Parts: sequence; C-alpha cells; structure tokens
Amino acid sequence: MAFDVQSNSLEEFWIPFTDNKSFKMDPRLITSASGVYMTDHKGGTVIDGSSGLFCCPAGHCHPKIIEAVHEAMQTTTFVSPFGTGHPLSFALAEKVARILPESFNHVFFVNSGSEAIDTALKMVMAYHSALGSDRTRFVSRERAYHGVNIGGVSLSGMVNNRKTFPSVMPNVVMMRHTWDEEELFVRGQPERGVELANDLQRMVDNYGGNTIAACFVEPVAGSTGILAPPKGYLERLRQIWDENGILLVFDEVITGFGRLGEKFAADLFGVTPDIITLAKALTNGSIPMGAVATTDRVHDVISDQAAPGAIEFFHGYTYSGHPAACAAGLATHAIFEEEGLYDRAKDMAPYFLDAIDSLKDNDVVKDSHGIGRIAGL
Repeated sequence: MAFDVQSNSLEEFWIPFTDNKSFKMDPRLITSASGVYMTDHKGGTVIDGSSGLFCCPAGHCHPKIIEAVHEAMQTTTFVSPFGTGHPLSFALAEKVARILPESFNHVFFVNSGSEAIDTALKMVMAYHSALGSDRTRFVSRERAYHGVNIGGVSLSGMVNNRKTFPSVMPNVVMMRHTWDEEELFVRGQPERGVELANDLQRMVDNYGGNTIAACFVEPVAGSTGILAPPKGYLERLRQIWDENGILLVFDEVITGFGRLGEKFAADLFGVTPDIITLAKALTNGSIPMGAVATTDRVHDVISDQAAPGAIEFFHGYTYSGHPAACAAGLATHAIFEEEGLYDRAKDMAPYFLDAIDSLKDNDVVKDSHGIGRIAGL
C-alpha cells in the first residue's frame, strides 16, 4: 500500500545539484512515471529525454523489476555484507561478469557511481601496495566528471565541481580534453585529436612513469557534452599505460549496459581497461547501486598478498549488494536479454543520430556530438 503523502512544506529537503530557492518558488514534482513518460504534480506529461540521468534504458516502473524487488523484500530486507552474504548478490555478480569483457571476473558492489570511483581509487592503491611500488599520482582529464565524493571531485576536470571544495586529493594531474572548436557537429568518433593522448606520455616523461598509479577516463565524456574519443586516442593511451605499468580505469557509469549500442564502451572501442566502474543502468535506476569490476590480474595481486584468514581488501559499505538492489539488477538484466534491448539500442542508433543531426540548422544549436544512443547539443 502506497503512503498518502500530503505536505505543505518544501523546506526540509535540501535538493542536490539544484537552485533550491527557485525550485521551491516554482516546484516541479514528478508524481508518477511509466516507460519514457512522467507526470508532474499539475497533471502535465513530461518526456524523459535524459533517460533518468542515463539510468533507465528499460523505462520507468517496469513491472518485472517491481515484482522482483517485492519478492526479494519478503525474504530478506537486509543482510550485512561484512562476513555474511545472500544468494542474490552472488547471482548478480556472476551475471554482470558474464557480459563484461573477457577476464573481468570479479565485481565489487557499492551504492552509486561516486562510490564506485572512490572504490576504484582504493583498489588501485591496494594493487600497487601489494606489488610494493610507491605510485601516488593519478591522471584524469580536463572537463572530466567522476562523481561527487572526494576522490571523484579530485579527479574532476569541471571547475564548478571543485571550486567550493578546495581540500581535495593531491597528486592528480590533468590531460587536455578532446573537444575541438574547429570540428563541430561530430557524429561518432572525431577524426582529429589522437595526438592529445600524448599528454599522458608527457606526464610520464615529466613525473616518471613509475610514480603514476592509474589514469581515469570516461570513454565518452558525458556530463561535459558527450565527447567521444578521437579515432586512435584510446588505443594510444592503452599503449602508454602498458609500457609504464599504469592501470587504466574506464568510468562506464553512463556508457555501460548498452548506451553506446554495445554492452560497454570497452567493447565498442576495442580497448580493454583494468578496472571498470558501473552504476545507473545496472538496476535501471530503480534501486541505488554501483559496482567496480576488475580483471583477474588486479584481483589476484590484491588477494594473494593477504595473509591466510585476513581481509584481502579492507573496504566496503553497509549497503553493498543490498538484497533489493540485487533483485532489481537481476530483473533488469533479464529484461535486457528478453526484450533484446542491446540489439534495439544498436539498431536505433542511426535513427537517433539522424534526428540529432537534423537540428544543426536551428539557430540556437551551435554544436552537437553523438554516438550510439547518447548525444549532446
């Protein structure tokens, strides 16, 4: 039975990433949703053109997800992830591992993309500590977005995300972004810009490759305007990483699970990282959840250094692998398969990008970038 909520106050809730004063003068409340449509508190219909912040590729309020979560919550509403477990978390980890690129056989659950990034940072640190190497520097990019926890803010190349929070992690250096003002209205990967990958080589030459622990990259930069990598860019980065023992982390919180027409950006671009961060479409946005997936090599280096009976990776969250989230994740991936959503995303991408391209003659549109089923204007 749903709660009948009646409130005359909007003051208590501090809304994230929102001009609260303006919002509360003219609120926009969503009271229901189904498929790609939402209904506001005035009875108006809203098309969810952002797929719920890229979270809902299977649409809002999918009945199979609702049913799965309801069933799971009748059995276990909470199981501590520290020293105990439940079957759903192992089943979901196996399901995710099976669709990830080869050798990604280990999945660590968190509660958001931001937590996934901070967990990946600690995983990188644990990996190099296990090898006895003193690598303390991280590489990110201008205009990058990697969540809002302190590690992600430290990696952020978006100034507004950092200027109010000056006490971030040290030893983070930035490569240049890949947007080119001379190459506008790009569909797919830009032809120009592969040389920008050599920024990483310059950092290796300047700081020493043996000081750099990892490089964090959004395969397609999302929040900054949907910037696909120039042709050859990721391949050149991978070459420099391999030559210097630097771990590569793909932030696929947005691009994961079919957004680009392939299951993952790593599949589409043919470049395999060492760690992948995930969230959003992992549960179709229905229950908060994120994940960090890693290769056998990274997992085994961290695990093998631990003494018998010791905790291998001294990290975790109270709600890691929550039963409701795992049930939502399992139902989501069953829907992806049963409804052929990966194939549909790939098949519909040209139609979608044609529609984006058709807007470029509009006077208010100065640039557009699109790839797969995602675009920015």
